[in-house]
Amino acid sequence: MVHDYAKNLINAGGGAADSTRKVNSEILAVLLGGLLLVTAAIAYLVFPPHQIVPDEGTANQHAQTIAMIAALLLGVPLVWQAVRDLWVGHMRMNELAALAVTAAFANGQYLEAGAIAFFMIITSLIEHRTALGARKSIEALVRITPTRAHLLSGDGEETEVEAKDLKPGDIVRVRPGDNIPGDGRVVGGVSTVNQANITGESLPVDKAEGDEVFGGTINDSGVMEIEITKAGEDTTLGRVKDLILQAERTRTPISRLIDRYAHWYTPVILLIITAVYIIKRDLDVAISMLIIACPCAFILAVPTAMVAALSSAARLGVLVKDVATLETARNLTAIVFDKTGTLTTGKLSVTRLNPVDGVEGGDLLLAAASVEQNSRHPVARAIVEVARRARLDLAEPSDFEEVSGRGVRGSVNGQEVLVGRATWIAERGIDTSVLDESEAEGLSLLYVSRNGKLLGWVGLEDKSRVGAADAMDRLREDDQIRKLVMVTGDRWSVARRVAGEMHCTDVQAEVLPGQKLEIVDDLKSQGHTVAVVGDGVNDAPALAAGNISIAMGAAGSDVAINSASIALMNNNLNRIPFLVELSRDAITVVRQNLIFAMLYIVVFEIIAGYNLLPPVLAVLFHTFGSVLVVFNSARLVRKGEVLENTESTVAPIRESDTTRAAPAAGIQPVS
Repeated sequence: MVHDYAKNLINAGGGAADSTRKVNSEILAVLLGGLLLVTAAIAYLVFPPHQIVPDEGTANQHAQTIAMIAALLLGVPLVWQAVRDLWVGHMRMNELAALAVTAAFANGQYLEAGAIAFFMIITSLIEHRTALGARKSIEALVRITPTRAHLLSGDGEETEVEAKDLKPGDIVRVRPGDNIPGDGRVVGGVSTVNQANITGESLPVDKAEGDEVFGGTINDSGVMEIEITKAGEDTTLGRVKDLILQAERTRTPISRLIDRYAHWYTPVILLIITAVYIIKRDLDVAISMLIIACPCAFILAVPTAMVAALSSAARLGVLVKDVATLETARNLTAIVFDKTGTLTTGKLSVTRLNPVDGVEGGDLLLAAASVEQNSRHPVARAIVEVARRARLDLAEPSDFEEVSGRGVRGSVNGQEVLVGRATWIAERGIDTSVLDESEAEGLSLLYVSRNGKLLGWVGLEDKSRVGAADAMDRLREDDQIRKLVMVTGDRWSVARRVAGEMHCTDVQAEVLPGQKLEIVDDLKSQGHTVAVVGDGVNDAPALAAGNISIAMGAAGSDVAINSASIALMNNNLNRIPFLVELSRDAITVVRQNLIFAMLYIVVFEIIAGYNLLPPVLAVLFHTFGSVLVVFNSARLVRKGEVLENTESTVAPIRESDTTRAAPAAGIQPVS
């Protein structure tokens, strides 16, 4: 992009001693060259060309010598970088800048040659420093990576160790103000944790025994003992850093389109400037045109805007893996939402048991929980949790099998137990019509059978996600988004209730994972640009089919992070309308930058062609244009501040409060 010489002045070689010394020497050369330029300029002003100093000849000879040394110090690295680029077949802005410096030097205009090189390097430094300001959120992730941890031994002794040396199973103690050294589970103590750098949540989150914590987050109040589950680069923080840096290296379709024509730019510009020189016979005109033609602003137009947009998204816990996805988001016309874990909390509570005549509720729950304990599905976790609260002694199942979208089966004490949908149970020849479902309106039902005989059904309830309806309303107000579709494998009664609360335009219930894929394909065949939003657990086929795939609650979940093109580190659905707005604003800024850069080059090329722009002044105008583009892009960094400030002033309603309070321990049997 911008010449590598200036880039080396910014990027200090990963901290290695040799690289640091090299960068320091380059910075010293730039400063020394600038000092010599100022000295030469003062000499020219103090001693005009006609003034003679006794016994020393013309004073300007000394000024010329100083200016020549400055031009060599500043210009040689610039020219050398241009030669290296040409040697490997790359055409960048270096060639035009190097030609301008070389032409001025060859013409004896040492002061002008040094000034051109100096300002070109300073321009690059300003551009990069300003652009790095847009990467503030990303650089913060690197700074907060923990380096030390307090490891507890078996006898409770505490030892300070390197955080990177931790391994799963280690127990660490984290005091107030400490960074948590790795992903883990609280095994002792209570505290509040600021995890904004991972999830984008503005307010601290309460943590107690059994809760999950993330490496790099900050312990605010109490002392906790944490069992490490992931350390080093395997932590959620490590994955987040990798994904953001990976996204920065990706390119948008606009960037690729620019690249397609970029290799024509330098030859065409050189032909135009050569023609002007032949007509004008004025080297200053050619030098000024070469400087203005350096496409710094044009090249910076796209990447600076996208880096600023990525930074803004990352601050709110939205990880975009590819900037091309960010560009696509502005064209969305349909969004497909999975219900469980997306529009609802996914933290189900068992609220009803309906055993058949002659079967005890405890027997029904014991059979279901014994088989479900090997499943990771939210339904299974809810059933197992309530069985354990009821102090039931679960049996270990054998021949366990999980049938996607239908249910689970296994052998318990030599008897086959099935837990799943009514249709799946019925397909196995078991009559489910003997049970009354009139009391189950709005509940998710799981039927349980043992050895071919129906035991009853278990009713579960899922709470709507806090703030989800408001986010859906914002999407409905968007004229471009015409369809908000909720799909679920749950019963129609449950689906209609949730869809009504969410104000969806369409709803599909009792669908299998494969049918979700068909729904997405059907929308695409109608000409829609489709985003699919799910929790990444059982939505993989549909997520893969969407133009954009968004995984909810990706913090700590490798499945969610890997399964989608965009990962929401928290469960706030308001990030989706924010993402659409950010995409549109980012493309608007890119277009503004490109149009401005194009007009800027054309207008000032004409002015320089008429000999109205001296070379040094051309450099100053070039600098101004480039910096203006970067500052325009940097406006995107502030996107989402209103949303962030609003969240920080509203008292948090923890979803755990709404789910843990459910009557899981006091289940109501159906009479």
